[in-house]
Amino acid sequence: MVVGTTSHAGKSLLTAVLCRLLSRQGHRVAPFKGQNMALNAYVTQSGHEMGYAQAVQAWAAGVDPQVEMNPILLKPQGDMTSQVILQGEAVGRVNAAHYYRDYFDRGWGAITQSLYRLQQTYDWIVCEGAGSPAEINLKHRDLTNMRVAQHLNAATILVADIDRGGVFAHIVGTLQLLDPEERSLIKGFVINKFRGQRSLLESGLNWLEEHTQIPVIGVIPYLSQAFSAEDSLSLFERRSSQSRSELTIAVVRFSRIANFTDFEPLEAEPGIDLRYVQPGQFLGQPDAVILPGSKTTLADLQDLHHSGLAAQIQAYSAAGGMVFGICGGLQMLGDQVTDPEGLEGSIPQIPGLGLLPLTTQMHSEKVTCQREVQAQEFPQSWGWSMPPDRSVRGYEIHQGRTHLTQDEAVVALFCDGSLGWASRDRRVLGTYLHGVFNNGPWRRSWLNLLRTAKGFPPLPTDIPDYEQQRHQHLDAITDAIAPHLDLEPILAKAMALARGTGVEPQRKLPKPMGNPQ
Repeated sequence: MVVGTTSHAGKSLLTAVLCRLLSRQGHRVAPFKGQNMALNAYVTQSGHEMGYAQAVQAWAAGVDPQVEMNPILLKPQGDMTSQVILQGEAVGRVNAAHYYRDYFDRGWGAITQSLYRLQQTYDWIVCEGAGSPAEINLKHRDLTNMRVAQHLNAATILVADIDRGGVFAHIVGTLQLLDPEERSLIKGFVINKFRGQRSLLESGLNWLEEHTQIPVIGVIPYLSQAFSAEDSLSLFERRSSQSRSELTIAVVRFSRIANFTDFEPLEAEPGIDLRYVQPGQFLGQPDAVILPGSKTTLADLQDLHHSGLAAQIQAYSAAGGMVFGICGGLQMLGDQVTDPEGLEGSIPQIPGLGLLPLTTQMHSEKVTCQREVQAQEFPQSWGWSMPPDRSVRGYEIHQGRTHLTQDEAVVALFCDGSLGWASRDRRVLGTYLHGVFNNGPWRRSWLNLLRTAKGFPPLPTDIPDYEQQRHQHLDAITDAIAPHLDLEPILAKAMALARGTGVEPQRKLPKPMGNPQ
């Protein structure tokens, strides 16, 4: 089990690294996070929705993501409510008080059932907590941290972020607020984001070990490599301009931006300055504007209008600028978005940007599926260099149903005409396909449109998809962190606890009965 003294301490990163290291040793490993609150989501092969960070951890482990790795996903929608995704299915929209009243028992049933299923297949389960395990006002209803650790009798690592200061107080304070049974499961500390010489830290580490009788099993240096984040708080920390950029791409940062992991392949491209623009800020003259996904399309579209950013985007498009919408961003490109059932909130309808001839209506039934489609063959005048028989893979997550109002005014982006469209002058594009930029040739073909417009030579399109780069990135992060971890003590203690020879007696995991839904 990996828990943290605070949010953003490095739990997701360490979990992924542990998965990678154990997988390299020949073990079959699964990540697990009982309850995740995030707007970055992924769709499994079975069509179930889960947190994107757990999907990345599964890829780090060399296995396919499955919904049991994240049985509860909460997606904030604003107005103090969240959509509840239970075992991959949307089951309701609630505020915090009603969630714990209505879903606590069902949620714990989903967690134990998922753990049981994972135990039947995997040698190791690396569990990740959420926030801090020592939030004393929430511990009685905490489904994610020490309740899971105690249920599994799991050897637990406590991660702390030294970069923000107060690391020793965070660690000691967290231990002090844990119950004795919980504290007995903490078998090692990891200090993350350390800048400077290790020798300057030694006296503090020695004191910590003597005071707590728990070893420090790792001091991880501050890394410049980014890890797929769970929320948009890290956008301001992770994004930095490249020293030599040829293209500038502006991504609109909505209040409820969803699946901004779609843009990691663009960040990995040479010569691209990817910057985020919030409503109320000046758009400028980028080479392209991307409207990303949103959990509250109507409210975020309203923010665009009220802030004046919508008018800036419309003027930018009218002057010949490239605008690209993904999922909720696609819906905003149309003439109108309606929500007659109030699924997203209190806004029944709102005008779109009017850049594509389409309308969208929200429906209670959510679309979640993986897709593989063929790229469309475009007019030669477009300069779109990708072979038409190239398949494009991605996934859909949306509740809107979009309809064209003028078929003749657009061109389908893919042979399946329901997944996205482009204006006839190919200056406005929109798709429901998350992960579209993961497809290397398709991404490069689109970027080459921008490069040609600026007089730059086109980049090669015969390149692998982003999955290969992601694995290289995970290897690089793991190789950078592994020398700073001493895992043998924690793994030995984990094995001892699993055999029932640790401090706590082994807790047998009962086979759950029935379906928690």
